[in-house]
Amino acid sequence: MAAIARMLVRRVLILIPMLLGVVLFVFVIMRFSKNKPEYAYFQGANPTPEQIHQFQVENHLLDPLPVRYVRFVGQLLRGDMGTSALTKAPVRGSIATALPLTLQLTLFGVVIAIVLSVLFGVIAAIFRDRWPDQVIRLVSLIGVASPAFWLALLMIQYLAVDRGWFPTGGYINPADSVSGWLRSLTLPALALSLPIAAYLTRIIRTSMVEELDKDYVRTAIGSGLPPVVVVGRNVLRNALINPLTVLGLRVGYLLGGAVVIETIFALPGMGQLMITAVRNGDPAVVQGVVITIAVGFVVVNLLIDVLYLLVNPRLRSAA
Repeated sequence: MAAIARMLVRRVLILIPMLLGVVLFVFVIMRFSKNKPEYAYFQGANPTPEQIHQFQVENHLLDPLPVRYVRFVGQLLRGDMGTSALTKAPVRGSIATALPLTLQLTLFGVVIAIVLSVLFGVIAAIFRDRWPDQVIRLVSLIGVASPAFWLALLMIQYLAVDRGWFPTGGYINPADSVSGWLRSLTLPALALSLPIAAYLTRIIRTSMVEELDKDYVRTAIGSGLPPVVVVGRNVLRNALINPLTVLGLRVGYLLGGAVVIETIFALPGMGQLMITAVRNGDPAVVQGVVITIAVGFVVVNLLIDVLYLLVNPRLRSAA
């Protein structure tokens, strides 16, 4: 536990400047965007130059960029992401409403990706160079090359429109119907997770093959241990160490990919919130969503680092 605590402290110290850099990047990019808060605030009206200037002065938009950045970071540390110039509502409230759905979709997708990749990766490694391995490798190659949005459109056409097994879009709260909630998230989660599952399957298959060729596996099986026990207890655990790092990166991509998938399936999550904000020219909301997703990406990779340390005794002793 002491090694994990030391590693966690080091990672957090590294993440602080990284998060500040991410916030700075997003902040500067949004400052050069054509979507200005004053335009969103007076959208639909015909303000005079004096009114625009007064709005800029009241909201400190004419201050030097470094001063505005420091002020913005201070607001973020207090949990204040600003106010939507369009709806006049706090951005934090909009994100708090949309984020749970995106987290549900991402978590659902992660579970599907892990289950499928471990199952097919292990099967492919055990039946190495035989027809199950060749079929799985071919299908996983197709899956890696298939964009999530294309899979989403195919699923809507063949599974929702043609057969009616799932809804074409929309979201059902689990408090209203658990089965309806599962049906509303199944297609989006599948579309989001299948390319990740295909990629992880190939990595797990390679790691499993490397482990199966090691001497300790032949020794354990030769001493009389059942192959199922050896594979399940030792080979699989060792083979999953490397895919953990890849999983951390892919979970971040799931958060980003949810933006497109939520739009296709009309899910009121972070993606729908950002697309609506971009369409309406509301920079404060766009900025808040992008920063939230970026912070989520960083936090997920921190958790993966901790998990990586837990399953790898050599790293624990090194830490």
